[in-house]
Amino acid sequence: MRNKRKLLIEQLDRKLKPFQKTEMVLVPSKGWINTIRTALNMTMAQLGARLKITRQGVKSIEESEAKGSISINSLKEVGLALDLKFIYGFVPKDRTIDNLINIKAEKLAEKIVLRTNQNMKLEDQGIGEVKIKETIKDLANEIKREMKRSLWD
Repeated sequence: MRNKRKLLIEQLDRKLKPFQKTEMVLVPSKGWINTIRTALNMTMAQLGARLKITRQGVKSIEESEAKGSISINSLKEVGLALDLKFIYGFVPKDRTIDNLINIKAEKLAEKIVLRTNQNMKLEDQGIGEVKIKETIKDLANEIKREMKRSLWD
């Protein structure tokens, strides 16, 4: 089961890799639809005709995109009307899903080890900094290996 999950994560990271460069792309303040339509010298009425909606409908779509409230289906429809392919995806903040899991596992392990060590200190059985770091690393590896759902709490 663990090997299967590891393989799934590796495959997902490969699928998401092409999206990493998109992190540098800045979304235009008026949104992509308005920016592309304007660059193509296309009027709202012309785009509306392609979408079979009014000029006011196009204005509403552009405004909802700029506000971030547009639906994925609307974006797909506009893409088709503009002869463009609409693509969406997610970009891991830390480059890969594997890195995301590592960071989450380390944070959870640190929380557990430090809480346990605090209880042990109260009983005058605390451990040193080097041992704490080693224990956190070991526990993080175990948490990652087991991929428990508690990782996401």
